[in-house]
Amino acid sequence: MKRFTVDELSVFVFDSRAEMGCAAAADISRRIAEKLAAKDELNMIFAAAPSQNEVLAALAADKSIPWERINAYHMDEYVGLAPDAPQGFGNFLRERLFDLVPFRSVHTIDSSAAPEDECRRYGALLRAAPTDIVVMGIGENGHIAFNDPGEADFDDPETVKVVSLDEVCRMQQVHDGCFASLELVPRQALTLTVPTLTAAPDLFCIVPAATKAAAVRATLTGPVTEDVPATVLRTRPGARLY
Repeated sequence: MKRFTVDELSVFVFDSRAEMGCAAAADISRRIAEKLAAKDELNMIFAAAPSQNEVLAALAADKSIPWERINAYHMDEYVGLAPDAPQGFGNFLRERLFDLVPFRSVHTIDSSAAPEDECRRYGALLRAAPTDIVVMGIGENGHIAFNDPGEADFDDPETVKVVSLDEVCRMQQVHDGCFASLELVPRQALTLTVPTLTAAPDLFCIVPAATKAAAVRATLTGPVTEDVPATVLRTRPGARLY
């Protein structure tokens, strides 16, 4: 394992996805234990993407985590997708984590609801339960959640908003095997905004795969800019990139 820092961001590099996932999960588990020593329950937000498979599997297998003291949320969802669609991010997380461990509560975004109404509903939930830990990734275009370049606002006044997805973001869903072709990928989504995601004191960002190499390079070596939304992580002392 190689470790270095870029501004406030701690970076950990591993030889394999399995090693990366286990190490990130162990760090998350340790932080959960530290936080629960000081409070009764935690609020956690999870990303849904194949890049998270290893860390989610390792977390689900960790018998030391008191999930019954943790409330779960997720960070984005397509607009208009059928509630039972396998591509739905809530469904992805149910299959890989939410239905596997006994969370205190699970709150998912409703893809079939009126988008603006759902933004208000889910935003109110998040504001009432400040986030302790975020487990996230970075997209091929440098996005965090669905805050694509052109949509990302580091000072966004909203908690959750409707966004239009750029073609790189939509094509990533094809690369990930979630959709058979670009035409099938929804054009709009609901996303937690950049300030909502990064307000948490602990951010664990897991980014394997060669398809993310350019985005990671831009995140670590370029200027901090909304053109590469993930660069905001370099301004957060509690952020860790795997």
